[in-house]
Parts: sequence; C-alpha cells; structure tokens
Amino acid sequence: MTWSILARDPETGAFGVAVTTKFFAVGALCPHGAARIGALATQALVNPLYGTDGLRLLAEGRSAEEIVAVLTAGDPGRESRQLHVIDRDGHTAAHTGSECIDWCGHLTDNGVSVAGNMLAGPTVIEATLDTFKRRNDLPFADRLITALDAGQTEGGDKRGKQSAAIKIWRREPYPVLDLRVDDHAEPLEELRRLYGVAHERFLAFMDAMATRTNPGGITDRAWIDQKAREYQDRAAKVSV
Repeated sequence: MTWSILARDPETGAFGVAVTTKFFAVGALCPHGAARIGALATQALVNPLYGTDGLRLLAEGRSAEEIVAVLTAGDPGRESRQLHVIDRDGHTAAHTGSECIDWCGHLTDNGVSVAGNMLAGPTVIEATLDTFKRRNDLPFADRLITALDAGQTEGGDKRGKQSAAIKIWRREPYPVLDLRVDDHAEPLEELRRLYGVAHERFLAFMDAMATRTNPGGITDRAWIDQKAREYQDRAAKVSV
C-alpha cells in the first residue's frame, strides 16, 4: 500500500512528509520526523520500529543511506517493507523490498524522495517527483499536496483511495502542521480542504507558539489576528 513524498524545504529548513493510500489511517504509522534532523516513511507492510529507531539514528547524525542499511539489516521481514529517509543535510536513501506488490519502487534526489507500492504504475511516483521539483513557486505544504495530486492523476494506489496525511516540522520539537484524513472517499481533496481551514486561524496560532528561544511565545492577539489575515490572503492567492 501507499505512496509518499519526503522533502526538505531549502528556504526554511523544514522537513515534511505527505502520504496517501487505500488503507485506513495511514498517518498513524507511516510518517515520522523531527525538526532539524530529518524524516522518514515506513510503508508496504509497515514496521513501526523503523520510525522509532530511525528517529534515534537521525538524531545521532547518521546519513540517510546508513539508516536505511541499519534498519533493514536488522529486520527479517525487510523484503516486505518499503522505507525512505531524508537526513539533516537533505540527502535521501530508500529501500523497496523484493516482496512488495507491483507496481513498486522509489525515486530519490537531493532534498526529496518519493516511494510507493501497489501503484497503478511508475508514472505515479515520476509525476509526484516532477511536480514537486517544478512547483517551487508554492508554499512548502501546498507543494507536497500538489505533488501527491499529480501522482493521483496518474492512477495512484491501484486499489483506490481512503486516507492521507501531511506532517511538517520546522524548528521546534512539535510539528507545525499535522493533518490526517483517516477514512474518506477523496482523501487528498479532504486533506487540501483541512489545510485551507488551517489558514483561517491555526497557522497563525502555530507561529505564535512557545519556542526554545522565546519560551513565552507571542501573546499579542493583534499580532495573531494580523498573521491570520496574511495566511488567509495567501490561501486566496494560491487558490486562484
């Protein structure tokens, strides 16, 4: 099941994962990441320990290639797994096991990786990667969702649609965006709708949250209101 995209935003250093599949609640176990160190996705027959152990290895400063090698070497079920990783430097690596169900495969590039299985064909991940690389005019989250939209146009998961998720980590231990669609006839459309709703107030509040460098955060409601208007204006321009 599943195809996903991992990327590092060159402007902000944020890491993001976006994923969709014909399976329930893909956001619960597939995407993992943390600010400043990187991100990964575990899919096909998911191994949740890849997330736990992968984050520890990323925090140690291990490379994406080394992390993929370490995690798969210790897993007797690795041929049924798919894993891809992006490290703190934006380097990527991936593993698609020989027992993953066709079509399956991955494409890695500096700063971005796409992987999928049970797909309609290779053009799903090709379109996802190509669209992400071309649409650098979009804000980071929009760019990730738009990339998945392109893959869906190519057929996506050959079984159909059910769930989707996006997570983005910027500078702090908590994600600045964490949206899940667990069960929906059009999960990517619903994910985009939720992202649009986030522009009303949520994204502004996230900008005001406490940080390590500013433990009190921003409590000026006029500042938050102005930031919310800016996000709403940006969303209106993107949707035109």
